[in-house]
Amino acid sequence: MGFRTFIKQLEQEGKLTRITKEVSTDLEMAGIIDALGEKPCYFENVKESSLPVVAGLVSSKAMVAKALNMDVQQILPKMSRAIGNPEAPGVVETGECQEVVEKNVDLTQLPIMRYTEQDGGKYIPSAISIIIDPELGRNTCFHRLMLIGKNKFVARLVENRGTDTALKKAGGELDIAMCIGNSTAVLLAASTSLPMGVDELGMANVLEKTELVKCKTIDVEVPKDCEIVLEGRITKEQVSEGPFLDLTGIVDRVRQQPVIEIKCITHRKNPIYQTILAGRNEHKILMGMPKEPTIFNEVNKVCDCKDVYITTGGCSWLHAVVQITKKSPDDGKKAIQAAFEGHKSLKHCVVVDDDIDIYNSDDVEWAIATRFQADKAAVIMPNMPGSSLDPSGDLTEGKKARTCKMGLDATIPESGTGKGFKKVNYRKVDLNKFL
Repeated sequence: MGFRTFIKQLEQEGKLTRITKEVSTDLEMAGIIDALGEKPCYFENVKESSLPVVAGLVSSKAMVAKALNMDVQQILPKMSRAIGNPEAPGVVETGECQEVVEKNVDLTQLPIMRYTEQDGGKYIPSAISIIIDPELGRNTCFHRLMLIGKNKFVARLVENRGTDTALKKAGGELDIAMCIGNSTAVLLAASTSLPMGVDELGMANVLEKTELVKCKTIDVEVPKDCEIVLEGRITKEQVSEGPFLDLTGIVDRVRQQPVIEIKCITHRKNPIYQTILAGRNEHKILMGMPKEPTIFNEVNKVCDCKDVYITTGGCSWLHAVVQITKKSPDDGKKAIQAAFEGHKSLKHCVVVDDDIDIYNSDDVEWAIATRFQADKAAVIMPNMPGSSLDPSGDLTEGKKARTCKMGLDATIPESGTGKGFKKVNYRKVDLNKFL
């Protein structure tokens, strides 16, 4: 459902906490969101801005499922289908996000937050960014934005990813639109790494009907019902960006990154500003969940995959548990190789049988303890391309991160057809007969 509809439903169900007292965007608001455990909350009275702020809308899989009007178990197959069969969104003449047009840009009027004392400045981590690749077309993703002036941000652009490659093709400058206050479908799609040239908003349109409207000052289309749109241009100027808290909960380093100059702001009447906490649940959900269907799709090419979980203990990025129905002795190792193909930044992967609850870490550890022998069932892959989010990897400046990857085939071994590999359950009884 739409952003505002979801907020309204949460409030009607008593699942939205309203904060009526004045709250500062400088550390205080982030502290309150964290103290609430990232449960949905709405700040009515923001010290530095006239705009209200909402947080916690994608803080769990249950919350995501609720926003998409489905059960948690339906998310993975639905996202898998949306990735494989995106549908081009329609473009309309007018959109709610353009009810108000401001050419006199003053970004300091937005409730842009400072989250921790280590932050290099005030940040927007919740905006989706949309650019047009000169060769491949529209690309939608997330870039954290550090405020450096009334009309300027410096953005973290990951090297050799969508925006960075498009920027190089365009000669170092490129139009960009950044949207704040989006549907959960749009947020999930923007978080998903699709093949080059595949439109993320086409994926969003499958998850939930998503119509677009053309920006006022640049040739870029944005979701028509988002709350706020910042229309701008990535420039050749570079300045220091960071530090800022990353997905792992560790402070990321300072880099020289491109400056974005904002030309125009459009928004709904009485817009609502959406925020997320870096390194916490919402950040992890948006990073990790979209990798589950990409792993699921790859593993299903080689064996029968039932479910995938990007674990929170693995920073919702570096570790995955893959559940399969094993039909061949080498299915476990095939699944390991496919999982690493489905998520290039994955560091460790555990493959288990379909009798293991992959969301229960004790159950997964039990499978490793009883079904796994390292000399027979471990797959070790040294000196592989890794993730810049892994502080233990080789993060040599100017080079692609390198790491050692490992897969654990914790499925029942070929010789394990007899006793010793299955848990024995007690008889189920009706306690009402005895109590």
